[in-house]
Amino acid sequence: MKKAVIITGSKQYIVSEGDELLVDLIKSDKKTIDFEDVLLIFGENKTSVGTPNVKGAKVSAEIVDSAVKQDKVTSIRYKAKKRVRKIKGHRQSLTKIKIKSIKVS
Repeated sequence: MKKAVIITGSKQYIVSEGDELLVDLIKSDKKTIDFEDVLLIFGENKTSVGTPNVKGAKVSAEIVDSAVKQDKVTSIRYKAKKRVRKIKGHRQSLTKIKIKSIKVS
């Protein structure tokens, strides 16, 4: 089984064909996306390490859903004896993708 390490949204992911994963929001009207920032490809008794990217490598993925929200993260600011408190919440927008193919030319 071939695996690759890709970069998207300033994060690195280890992916293989058929994987579904949640990544930071990708604004695209197309249903497919190609990742060309491939750092490493390994499997099938061969490993290709990029400096920083593997030349000619491409990972193709299909966008399954682009309106996924992560669980809410709450932050609280509180000062004792001052009657000061502030509560903020944040929900990160995510994109669900499915890896179709890993290619090296």
